[in-house]
Amino acid sequence: MLPLKDILVVDLSQFLSAPSATLRLADLGARVIKVERPETGDICRQLYVSNVMLNGESSVFRAINRNKESFQADLKTEDDKNKVLKLIAKADVLVHNFRPGVIERLGLDYDTVKAINPSIVYGEISGYGSEGPWAKKPGQDLLLQSLSGVTWLSGNADKGPVPMGIAIADILAGSHLAQGILAALVKRIKSNTGSKVSVSMLESILDFQFETITTYYHDGGEPTVRTASNNAHAYLGAPYGVYETQNGHLALAMGAIPVLGELLSCKALTEYPEPDSWFTQRDEIKDILAKHLQTQSTEHWLSILEPADIWCADVLSWDKLFAHDGFKALQMIQNVKMGDGFEYQTTRCPIKIDGEYLTSSLGSPSIGEHTAKILSEL
Repeated sequence: MLPLKDILVVDLSQFLSAPSATLRLADLGARVIKVERPETGDICRQLYVSNVMLNGESSVFRAINRNKESFQADLKTEDDKNKVLKLIAKADVLVHNFRPGVIERLGLDYDTVKAINPSIVYGEISGYGSEGPWAKKPGQDLLLQSLSGVTWLSGNADKGPVPMGIAIADILAGSHLAQGILAALVKRIKSNTGSKVSVSMLESILDFQFETITTYYHDGGEPTVRTASNNAHAYLGAPYGVYETQNGHLALAMGAIPVLGELLSCKALTEYPEPDSWFTQRDEIKDILAKHLQTQSTEHWLSILEPADIWCADVLSWDKLFAHDGFKALQMIQNVKMGDGFEYQTTRCPIKIDGEYLTSSLGSPSIGEHTAKILSEL
């Protein structure tokens, strides 16, 4: 039995952050009812990461809203809102990610909901929290990355700020909200009391940088300095980085520079025996290493380094990754089917419980697909 079986989640959220949290709850066995406005539904249905559409709507929506039901309701009309309130009265969890002030105007703030359902776990995601000068700014991923400092950790020193090519603030916030909701559900089992769980995207992406921020605070406030080339971490010393080879690329994590010099037959690297130099002289060390690694293929270097237990790896594109037995062994891709019979492939939940993968064949819903069924239950 899935651990969240019989847990009912009413999901008022849209876009990516909170829907990624309810996706995880659904994969763990919860019944997630996604409340969507009539006709347009979740704005994410038309939020394209490319020109790829799946069954007429965004591939992002299909990926992040599988395994859920859709209930159509206009929260600005009393009749529809009353239907949603009846759902909330039966729910274990409510989730939303409206900007501060919107949920109060809709009359679905925590105090109102708690009066209807005292034991509910009420989860919310905002962009920047409810206080401070940024509270009402749009919580969009790139904007959060830009304000958070994370764009100064990737890329080489002369490349300016480099954002991550994925909605990292959204997904982190969703993960943190799911964690908070699960903790609140455990608390409810013990005390029979509900909780309000609040997460902001800014706090999530700041927590994501806990190692580097802690280092910064204890480094005299020195500015973040990335290496001139082959940067993969603004604070780690050489050889940490990705290097071009004769036919591809090679990733090198932490390692003793003289040992690398011996293994790679690169005498120049043996001239840096002191670990402190791997930080203070990392640019010149990386330059020597980068030029040397270009002389042979990735496979050649791996055949030397891996047997010596050096932390290294090939750098794979998706087509090479998906063809590799290491990826196939994980069974990370699953087929799901929508109510109209349309099938597509997407990732599964990464969690395994008692040796079993958490998979579901249910694709994303059409707008209001389950409204009649849910109303009959009410």
